[in-house]
Amino acid sequence: MRIVILISLFFTAVFASAQVTHKRTLSMLGSPFEMTVVAKDIPEADFYIDMSVAEVSRLENLISDWIPSTPISQVNKFAGIKPVKVPQEVFDLVERSIKISELTSGAFDISYASMDKIWKFDGSMTRMPTPEEIKKSVSKVGYKNIILDHKNSTIFLKLEGMKLGLGGIGQGFIADKIKFLLTYKGVAAGIVNISGDINTWGKQTNGEKWKVGIKNPLNKNKIFATFPLDDSAVETSGSYEKYVTFNGKRYSHIIDTRTGYPATGVISVSVFAKTTELADALATGIFVMGVDVGLDLVNQLPGVGCIYVDESGKIFSSKNIDLKKYNNE
Repeated sequence: MRIVILISLFFTAVFASAQVTHKRTLSMLGSPFEMTVVAKDIPEADFYIDMSVAEVSRLENLISDWIPSTPISQVNKFAGIKPVKVPQEVFDLVERSIKISELTSGAFDISYASMDKIWKFDGSMTRMPTPEEIKKSVSKVGYKNIILDHKNSTIFLKLEGMKLGLGGIGQGFIADKIKFLLTYKGVAAGIVNISGDINTWGKQTNGEKWKVGIKNPLNKNKIFATFPLDDSAVETSGSYEKYVTFNGKRYSHIIDTRTGYPATGVISVSVFAKTTELADALATGIFVMGVDVGLDLVNQLPGVGCIYVDESGKIFSSKNIDLKKYNNE
């Protein structure tokens, strides 16, 4: 499970040029879900938000791994037994997930759901798991054992007991889908915010860009930088609330499935990208990779930026983000 630390969202709800900014907050996908739409009036905005809610439900019934009837659940059910034909949307999402696994050298891996849950972050752990327990816990994790058949649109998990979980990319995927749907329907501007996976398009009714504020999780009441979002996305992953400490070392709830050990050294990472899906997956991947390796990767990706906060509260950013320009302090 990923804790999203976001942060803060700013927008101005004003009437201008016969337009209104309307926001609705509800719970979907087991998370807070906020839709902000610019429309001619509140009834029209509600119509588009209702459309968005229906789209979330449709997509949840494609990619959820806890609803037994979904294509992903069927893929998991027949792991090690046979390939399962899936809708093209699901096939393409899994294919893109594998590409991000390759990009991050496996730090992001949707087969993480195969992992035995030996780490507990509810205060019940009294000892470190043994090296043998840790190794066994990730024995069935590995994106290279996800076999795609393009001709037949099937997914096959090679190992019995393997499972796919799209929690590290699915909310971003859904946010992008909602944005695509509403822009196709002619909605000029809005924000999708699924538990901190944020995608924006257009501008506020006063002509200004949407803005997002980034907090240092060690000082949650203070925003250290505010960034404009221009038809783009941001996602923050963090571990400041869920962690365990053994022998003076802090272990986050975000686990490196390549080793079975929790990520260390990082409190949060925010990723800026053109799509929420990419920001979502990369946030998980580069959190696990750590500051040095993660920054090196992001600095090679056009149109992607990131901000790290390490466990001492020190802030690092990719070369394309000028923190001084947007610093609130």
